Amino acid sequence: MNDEAGEWLAYAEENLRVATLTLESRLLNSCIHNAQQATEKALKTLCFTRGLPLKKTHSIRELRDDLAKAGTAIELSDDECDLLDSVYLPSKYPVASVLPRFYPDERIAQQCLGIAERVLACARSSMPTTPVEPLDTDGMKR
Repeated sequence: MNDEAGEWLAYAEENLRVATLTLESRLLNSCIHNAQQATEKALKTLCFTRGLPLKKTHSIRELRDDLAKAGTAIELSDDECDLLDSVYLPSKYPVASVLPRFYPDERIAQQCLGIAERVLACARSSMPTTPVEPLDTDGMKR
């Protein structure tokens, strides 16, 4: 397994777990922020498994498009990319005069979480599995 891809996947898994827990607690900004982060890190996992260099971006659309150019199509619509890209800053920082007022509702949080779950499942399936060494009858590895 590519160690770097595995590290990104572990972080994505943690963000997904936090997104799930915060949705259950109705902490919606934290939910959508962690759902966006889980999706971003899952896409970066896929980039590493495809041999693409790390791109310092938070844009879901940009990462999806880079993967598509490299021959890996991800089930992620333009609208879903726009949604996750649009919630990144407002979910992370308090509203300032340069950002529009943004108050997520449960429907948006569930939608973001669903997207993250789907992209993370794709990233999980892209990871190579390590073959299990057979054991002798005495339980020792051969």
